Amino acid sequence: MMKTLLFRSIAVLGLMIATLAHAQLRVEISGVGANQIPVAIAGFADEASAPQQITAIVKADLTRSGFFKIIDTGNVMSETTPVNFDEWKSRGAEALVVGSVQRLADGRLDVRYRLLDTLKSSNLSGFGQVAAPDRLRVAAHRIADDIYEKLLGVRGAFATRIAYVTKAGREYRLEIADSDGEGTQVALRSNEPIISPAWSPDGTKVAYVSFESRKPVVYVQDLVSRQRIVVANYRGSNSAPSWSPDGSKLAIALSRDGYTQVYTVNADGGGLRKLTSTTSIETEPQFSPDGQSIYFTSDRSGGPQIYRMSVNGGEAHRVTFNGSYNISPRLSPDGKTLAFISRREGRFQLYALDLASGQELRLSDTTKDESPSFSPNGKYIMYATESGRRGTLAVVSVDGRVKQTLTTQAGDVREPTWGPFMK
Repeated sequence: MMKTLLFRSIAVLGLMIATLAHAQLRVEISGVGANQIPVAIAGFADEASAPQQITAIVKADLTRSGFFKIIDTGNVMSETTPVNFDEWKSRGAEALVVGSVQRLADGRLDVRYRLLDTLKSSNLSGFGQVAAPDRLRVAAHRIADDIYEKLLGVRGAFATRIAYVTKAGREYRLEIADSDGEGTQVALRSNEPIISPAWSPDGTKVAYVSFESRKPVVYVQDLVSRQRIVVANYRGSNSAPSWSPDGSKLAIALSRDGYTQVYTVNADGGGLRKLTSTTSIETEPQFSPDGQSIYFTSDRSGGPQIYRMSVNGGEAHRVTFNGSYNISPRLSPDGKTLAFISRREGRFQLYALDLASGQELRLSDTTKDESPSFSPNGKYIMYATESGRRGTLAVVSVDGRVKQTLTTQAGDVREPTWGPFMK
């Protein structure tokens, strides 16, 4: 009985959202990738005219990834500065980043950059972009994304956004920030809990559960217009929204008929369809990236485990077998890896399961983990945890080598979700 009650409290309501103050998230990095690429980054010419330094943002992004060793050039170089490739090779740099910032007459900033291969003495990439002053960080993140992709062969995710829930006093806030925790904006304020935010595939909306009606109700909110609609407000609990890959539907968990079961609903709140009909708790549904399957948490085997079924319902197949308590399924963008939270020896920790081989990897060293969320390039997982009785966000690479924590100066932060690539 106690196990069922504990499972219900975690799966439907999320782990406790503790008190925290509103502040920018501070990033702390530990661990590096198996192989680090040495990259020299010169100061961008004339960036003193900009409100923020492009160079510093790019360096911070690449350092945070864990896959680059930054070589400080100690000088300023624009994209037109002649380059002595032999000199940079002798300093151990395999790539060199140069660029410039120019303020235009209308107040916008013309940002230009080049990425050079010092080993081959050639140009690898480069582009120019015009940005408003308040979009300068995004311009810098795009440069870091390009460097990441050209040197690692994987699309960078620095210019993406994250969402999470905070609480200050009696006020809960759904906040949106850049992937590095900067540029925080408040999407929703409420005197009642907010849980389970989930980004739409196009990054323009967030679904979430709010208790402002004194019960859990699922909403979808447009982040540009701030308008929102009620997607599910049935008798009992309405919880755990997740989007279909095409953005047309949400998978949700409802207790309208007594037992919490899995449903799908159109993104406008219509077309409700029941997918499971059991006397067990069926919750936390997640679409597979191809839209053909739904993964969910169920206690039908006696304790919570993760199952997979067709998007049309029908027979469910158990996916997790190690450990007696596995919850919160999240699929990597390529559909090959399942991230989840497992309770073993009294510790709630983040695991990754290779769905083809069945190989499992524990990714965290903490003990109260929850709410995993993959980066859109599939290389990192963000999750909530606790440190010194305070809620923090953490990021770990899928191989477990690179780790980051995102904290506030005071208080806790919970319920993270990593947004998609932006168009």
